[in-house]
Amino acid sequence: MGEPARHTEGPRRSERASRRLTRALRSTAVVAGTLALLGAAGVVPALAAPAQPGLAAVSPDFPVTVTISSVQPPAPTAGDSLQISGTVTNSGSTPLKAAQVGLSLGRGSTPLANRYAIGTMLARTDPASADGKPLAAPVSPVGDLAPGASTAFHLPPVAISDLKLDPSEGSAVYELAVQVQAGTNDDPASHEVGIARSVLPYFSDPKDVPQKTQVATVWPLTHQAELVTQTLDTDQSPVLRDDSLATDLAPNGRLGQLLSLGEQIPSLTWVIDPALLDAVTAMTKPYRVQLPGHSGEPAHSDNTVAGTGTAVATHWLDELRHAVTQKGDEVVALPYGDPDLASIAHNGSGLSGLSTVLGKAQVAGQVTVEGRLMVDPVGDIAWPYQGALDPQTAQVAQQLGGSKIIVSSASVSDPQLSYTPNAARPLPNGQTALVADSTIADLFANDLATPEARSAAEQRFLAETLAMTRQQPSTQRTLLVMPPRNLTAQSAQTLQDALLKSGQWTNPVTLDTVAGTPADPATADTTVQPADAYPAALRAGELPSSNLGQVADVQGQMDLLLQILTNPGRVSSPFSAAMMSSVSTSWRTDAKAGDDYRTNVSKNMGQLVNAVSIPKKSNKITLAGNEGVLQVSVKNDLTQPVINLELRLTSNQPYRVSVSKPQNISLSSAQSVSAKFLAQAQGNGVVQMTAQLYTVGPNPQPYGEPVKFSVEVSQVPNGVWWVVGAGVLLVLLAGLRFFLQRRKRKGEPDDDPDAPLVDPDAPDGAGEALDAEDGPDSRPSADGGTNPSESDSRPTPEGTAAHP
Repeated sequence: MGEPARHTEGPRRSERASRRLTRALRSTAVVAGTLALLGAAGVVPALAAPAQPGLAAVSPDFPVTVTISSVQPPAPTAGDSLQISGTVTNSGSTPLKAAQVGLSLGRGSTPLANRYAIGTMLARTDPASADGKPLAAPVSPVGDLAPGASTAFHLPPVAISDLKLDPSEGSAVYELAVQVQAGTNDDPASHEVGIARSVLPYFSDPKDVPQKTQVATVWPLTHQAELVTQTLDTDQSPVLRDDSLATDLAPNGRLGQLLSLGEQIPSLTWVIDPALLDAVTAMTKPYRVQLPGHSGEPAHSDNTVAGTGTAVATHWLDELRHAVTQKGDEVVALPYGDPDLASIAHNGSGLSGLSTVLGKAQVAGQVTVEGRLMVDPVGDIAWPYQGALDPQTAQVAQQLGGSKIIVSSASVSDPQLSYTPNAARPLPNGQTALVADSTIADLFANDLATPEARSAAEQRFLAETLAMTRQQPSTQRTLLVMPPRNLTAQSAQTLQDALLKSGQWTNPVTLDTVAGTPADPATADTTVQPADAYPAALRAGELPSSNLGQVADVQGQMDLLLQILTNPGRVSSPFSAAMMSSVSTSWRTDAKAGDDYRTNVSKNMGQLVNAVSIPKKSNKITLAGNEGVLQVSVKNDLTQPVINLELRLTSNQPYRVSVSKPQNISLSSAQSVSAKFLAQAQGNGVVQMTAQLYTVGPNPQPYGEPVKFSVEVSQVPNGVWWVVGAGVLLVLLAGLRFFLQRRKRKGEPDDDPDAPLVDPDAPDGAGEALDAEDGPDSRPSADGGTNPSESDSRPTPEGTAAHP
């Protein structure tokens, strides 16, 4: 992008300076006189007039905005002709007269010494003598320009030999400045009124580069999660939250163009979110799309519509399988759903359910990419958002199996070197940082939607890579190019063009090649920037702990549900995928869509868990009598049987109302049962009962919400209490009598336990008389007396006790 003119050093400088000084003195005199008349005590600075809409604010002395839309060829060689085009806009308030556009290559056509000099030149906001004087040719007149008027310019082709480049420098990078000169009302003579800067990488001879720089480029294929956990109730067709993926997969869509552009880049490293492959695979068959406003609802034919992307999804997936198997290409499988490592590291502490989600992501990513694309993907590479890294994020990456991390050079400490070191650098924790050049990464961070933006990015990329290669031309070097995850089609086109055009001094390789190249000895002590150096803007866009906690809660609910299902795979597969996608890096750029997606997952899980439940009971149940049966219903609204459940009924006053043991519950799909509990009551009144389902196993857990109800006991006979009380009294009296007898006989030998029971206080002989009277053969006669003859004839058996 060309830069607006603000200040310069050029022809007729002293005359213009004199005129500006005169105008300033006149203005000062007018202001001073006015303030004196008004009696002002101080000077208030005047407000600048607002700039015209769509135009950059420029200074009055340099009112022209210049943009460069095309440099052809972007990297000329000997024998080429250079042609430049762009736009000139009069952003000032006065007309420009006889404007013309010229070209300069820096003062003395001296090349820029290194990458630092390139950045310094492009960062200048004020024109300076270092920009050099316009060349005699080429020149393009653009005529008069009224305030706000714009016009395109096309400089005539100029042979590279006519630019008088320094032949002793060979291949080099030059400043490319487009300058505009015109007359104004205040200064009718032609003078500089605007400038735009770019760079010109000139490659003169392949011998200038004995060793090409090895450049690895990560080519991201990611998309926001589309598959939801619901399936259509009739035929179990997959359901997507919208049909935007169909648009992206089309030949003119973002993913469609990324695929076709990537196919043309040799030795490319494809970095793929496995969740995208699952969504595209689902679309290759009939699928449904949720209607707006129905997120979280069970999917029916009336709240979904048929998807439209089956054909484009099938074609895209077939093309991708062909592309990634090209000779020299490499596939990196991100963890499933592309979890946001930094968000988890900074805001996910203590969420055990989240650890379970991450544990599945790495394995699922490998398996999915391998199964969908029939390739052997690389799975030990982590890629935090925009390559920003701190120690916490590095630790989470390591837990996910990321022994190598794609890192921005802004996140690692680099020694002060006169050259750009190799991309692979060891970290103290045993990981390897694959360092992407942040200057080059920034070129493609945004959508290059205009010709000016695309030209500026392409020229800068070519200049930076040529300058890097020329730093140590005889030493093999490596470079990592890291575009953003949401790389746009136009930015991808620019990057592809730049990669192919830099082939004179670069050689495309895979990420694995870069990772295997030994690090520069000077970078052996590379460390990660501390946590407080993590970019504040990126931290502000992280997923908050509440979002991560929501996902952890869903994981806990799913773990509980899976214990009771006879076919757990029907739930675990879609929900595990959805939870991994719920913490995706893709939500960084669309927080609302991420919130909606997580809410959909949470609602659907809640519906499944609550489908097995205890229906609410009436507030009070009457139990007549001291015994009765209490019935508690359990229903299963799922489409599969459930097992491993136990129903417990407990009383909050068990000494008043007690119930029988818990009962095991097994239910077929869409079935309800009533469990019966025997209740025993010891008194009248109201007692609260609680019914609760529990899982069966070594660690039983409550399942679902408890149901509370009241039992009113009535008509328990009062005599029950008298019987109980009398029984207790008899026991106490018996014990007291035994105690008193033992005290009385203290010191005497114990009685023979087999001896007859005799009253110790009876007179002598009473025992014998009692035995005689109450012997077993003494029976009352018909008139109530005894029969002495029978008594005398049969003696009492020896040792038999007499009883009254």
